[in-house]
Amino acid sequence: MVWSVVVAAGFGEETVYRGFLFERFGRAYGTRPWARVATVLTVTAIFALAHYSGQGVPGVEQALATGLLFGILRAAGVGLPFLMVTHAAFDLAAVAMIYFDAETKFAHLVFH
Repeated sequence: MVWSVVVAAGFGEETVYRGFLFERFGRAYGTRPWARVATVLTVTAIFALAHYSGQGVPGVEQALATGLLFGILRAAGVGLPFLMVTHAAFDLAAVAMIYFDAETKFAHLVFH
């Protein structure tokens, strides 16, 4: 599981979404401020919806939040290697919380 989180999510998803798709939509929309916003929103929506089949609505919500953050960072000029490491670290933390049955405890720390 750890290997797939690091390789598939950290490297793979960032290569596809904040790499390839970000570049393609960026070229299609242009470089004006509204176009950069459109690029971030389009790629974020695609990223979030791609998580529906495997994770349902909660996965879409989580991917929407993280995808928006990663998209904003990418639009601000942050490089893919940083985003790959950050994505992998986020997913590894999520796997650890699930493995150690700490999701509810963590949520209560944040939301109570």
